[in-house]
Amino acid sequence: MSESPKLPLLKVNGLHVYYGAIHAIKGISLEVNEGEIVTLIGANGAGKSTTLNTIAGLLKPRQGTVAFGGMPVGGTGASKMVYKGLSLCPEGRRIFQQMTVKENLEMGSFSRPKDELESSMAQVYGFFPRLKEREKQIAGTLSGGEQQMLAMGRALMSKPRLMMLDEPSMGLAPILVEQIFEIIREMNRAGTTILLVEQNAQMALSIANRAYVMETGRITMEGNARELMNDDNVRKAYLGS
Repeated sequence: MSESPKLPLLKVNGLHVYYGAIHAIKGISLEVNEGEIVTLIGANGAGKSTTLNTIAGLLKPRQGTVAFGGMPVGGTGASKMVYKGLSLCPEGRRIFQQMTVKENLEMGSFSRPKDELESSMAQVYGFFPRLKEREKQIAGTLSGGEQQMLAMGRALMSKPRLMMLDEPSMGLAPILVEQIFEIIREMNRAGTTILLVEQNAQMALSIANRAYVMETGRITMEGNARELMNDDNVRKAYLGS
């Protein structure tokens, strides 16, 4: 008897999202399988962040469904989505500026049992040794790269099955971008499934398994990340070649 096909970890179907009268997301569908890195690329204003915020439960779709772990999660609030195993590392980092590095990380573990705090912290410090060195430092005094590491570390503290990363390379020097993307790879190898929204299409496609291209609220292309990287239209529009 053949095995039944595995359900995707995340399945978005026919999603429509509005900001007042503005139709921001126009019927998109996408899926992410367990263990993958999937990237969503596109120009500014294409609707990428809105898509992540809707999946995370921060925005309510007018139409369409979101299923996580095979179960519909429409209308589930953002904090409950964290309990279900989905975390969002938002655009612009949004760390708690007045708190220490360690306190920020502790805030990320609210959905986990208290006796897991130490092991979660050890895992985060394993990926981000710099945060260990800075654990007593006020988060607002960290460099841009360190703040991005902290935002990612905080999202990791909930031990998510799926981590959504929104523009992790924004505003960082090229050498730090390389470092952040290598850490994303490591987190994925350690068992975290990743949905990545990223302006730096070249870097995103180089680490992803699959990719979706988004334009003005619609998905216009999808497929294997390497193949899309070699597609003439993608190269002209997003890779500057």
